[in-house]
Amino acid sequence: MSVAALLDGPGTEVLAAACAEYRPGKELQLVEKLRRRYDATLVTTAVTQAALRHRAVAKFGPDAERMYFTPDGLEQATRTTVSTHRAARVALSQIDTMVDLGCGIGGDLIVMARAGLLVTGVERDPETAVVARANLAAFDLPGEVLVGDAETTDLTPYDMVFADPARRADGRRVFDHNAYSPPWSFVTQLLQRTACVKVAPGIPHDAIPEGVEAEWISDAGEVKEAALWSGELYGGTPRRATLLPGGASVSDAPEADSGPVGRYIYEPDGAVVRAGLVTAVSAAVDGWLLDPRIAYVTASTYIPTALASAYEVLEELPYKEKALRSWVRNQGIGTLEIKKRGVDLDPAQLRKKLAPKGSTSATLIITRIGRDAVAYSCRRVTTSLPVA
Repeated sequence: MSVAALLDGPGTEVLAAACAEYRPGKELQLVEKLRRRYDATLVTTAVTQAALRHRAVAKFGPDAERMYFTPDGLEQATRTTVSTHRAARVALSQIDTMVDLGCGIGGDLIVMARAGLLVTGVERDPETAVVARANLAAFDLPGEVLVGDAETTDLTPYDMVFADPARRADGRRVFDHNAYSPPWSFVTQLLQRTACVKVAPGIPHDAIPEGVEAEWISDAGEVKEAALWSGELYGGTPRRATLLPGGASVSDAPEADSGPVGRYIYEPDGAVVRAGLVTAVSAAVDGWLLDPRIAYVTASTYIPTALASAYEVLEELPYKEKALRSWVRNQGIGTLEIKKRGVDLDPAQLRKKLAPKGSTSATLIITRIGRDAVAYSCRRVTTSLPVA
């Protein structure tokens, strides 16, 4: 049964009941209970929607309680913190109207409309289009959602185009930008006008057209996406890393030397690494690279930065399993965090071999300097940085 059945009449009543009584893992019991009062098919649809709303809180926060979802739409939707950042950037421009090609469940339509834009969504799947319309209506936001194809939509009425190309085929995630749908050739055409296109963080730098800014975005330390900005939305720099929720941003990569390990090792945020801006961390902490090809920065003093996590180096260790196992045993380590770059190892497998069983915690950083693998016993430095 379609989500449309939940939008009025008995559907609203059964959905309210399902959401009020929903408990994870108790779906079957809830279905049996509600079927005593409501149509069986309507109950199944409502309980499914209640479960999706529960899952959606991680992405949409309190808004999830009023939104409608499809399973695929929820999985592919951008979390609100990221889409709100994008919308705030658009709001600084002179853009009034936007079209979202392949709008999905309408998550980006909601935040763009809240930012003051007149929004139009285009979605080829009729059921998903129903959901997107319902989500705009749930928050009394103006806008429309059309059923149609991104590649045949007339873009002339709109100041801006937003697109989130599908990156799945046969249920599997697609990593090659040439396999996107709509195709990459269509994306590059969009980027010749004022546009923002959401792409996977692994987008190759050489695939990004000239005159387009690529912004890699992380949220709570996890890289979420890259956004390509063009036309009036171009920020004047080819690469940028933005770290949410604080909003710290960097776009310049100064030259940096490399040298021996100092008292501290800094691990740049994933967005900084993806953007190729690791040397910005070196400048921020008055440090240098451990190796010119590895994304670790080191310094003699500790300087807090939102761009990287910091670790105090306690000792250098031989990169040999027997020596590391002895170190774990002698230090009484029970909780072992393993960080690695430039070396071929599985941290989970190594942790299992080292068999930490003690009561203390430690961080082991394993990396490559030149041709040699090295290991460092470290202590994670925690600090409270002001929100940018």
